[in-house]
Amino acid sequence: MAGSYASLARMARVFVYGTLKRGQPNHDVLLDEANGRATFRGQGRTVEPYPLVIAGEHNVPHLLDLPGQGHCVEGEVYTVDERMLRFLDDFEGCPAAYQRTQVRVRVAVLGREGAPSAPPGPPAADGTDGTDGTDGTGTRTLRCFVYSAATYPPEWLQLPHHPSYDSLGTHGLRYHPRENR
Repeated sequence: MAGSYASLARMARVFVYGTLKRGQPNHDVLLDEANGRATFRGQGRTVEPYPLVIAGEHNVPHLLDLPGQGHCVEGEVYTVDERMLRFLDDFEGCPAAYQRTQVRVRVAVLGREGAPSAPPGPPAADGTDGTDGTDGTGTRTLRCFVYSAATYPPEWLQLPHHPSYDSLGTHGLRYHPRENR
């Protein structure tokens, strides 16, 4: 039991909003145990709005680190072990392309078995349980790591801001996978 608690202490929550989500082109890296361990915890939406843009020659989704602008962004919450977190840092080009910061995410907590939920999780980096609480509507607010862009070309601010990302979405901007670049 003590070993499993120690293992939980090294887990982190990560909010993914783009190509790492289920059904998206890079989701398989979360499933590959050679990269570490990732467990889906629920679907969520950022508490604060952020600009989610699709930019660059490869049509990559970027969450711009401008809280208060854009939309509350939809995505998924995962708990990951230290190895997966290090892998994701490398995969996302952190800290050169993206920065790993914390955001608050609302995750629906439903009582039915098999429904999306956000069970109590591991401690956050600040030593708390990572839970901000519930809002009285069956929604739990969690602190999660997210990969966001703090530096970007100024013209990205003029791009459409999306509330969610799908590589085959109506935006018409096809993502170019890494293996095809």
